[in-house]
Amino acid sequence: MQNTNIIGLDLAKSVFQLSVLDHRGNEIKKKQLKRAQVLPFLAKQPTSVVAMEACSGSHYWARQLAKLGHTVKVIHPRYVKPFVQVNKNDTRDALGIAEAASRPTMPTVAVKNVEQQDLQALHRVRERIVKERVAVGNELRGLLAEYGVI
Repeated sequence: MQNTNIIGLDLAKSVFQLSVLDHRGNEIKKKQLKRAQVLPFLAKQPTSVVAMEACSGSHYWARQLAKLGHTVKVIHPRYVKPFVQVNKNDTRDALGIAEAASRPTMPTVAVKNVEQQDLQALHRVRERIVKERVAVGNELRGLLAEYGVI
């Protein structure tokens, strides 16, 4: 793992930015890839540490990249921000992600499997429905109070 490259991957809807650091922390490659090109490109790369910010889609990409044999680090955006230099753009984000991942004590987010994501989605939807039900009940009670029905 000492001489492993670190790949910073800035996730997006359609165009991803990639930055590769060598084991010394020097940027050796930067590349822009369309969504369909990401997996074929990374499949050809030697086993590396691939880092990305925790965001929508990061758990999916982490699972896919782990299948290719890469070590995946998902980092909370709050920890990546100090490593993004000057004006923020996708290229600098990818480099900042790679630099953050190079820190040995950098905390990472555990990658969820599909079942965990399904359960989380179920809980989120249920919580929203409960909040809406309470809000409608409160609104109805307020409207009835305006007509003297308590």
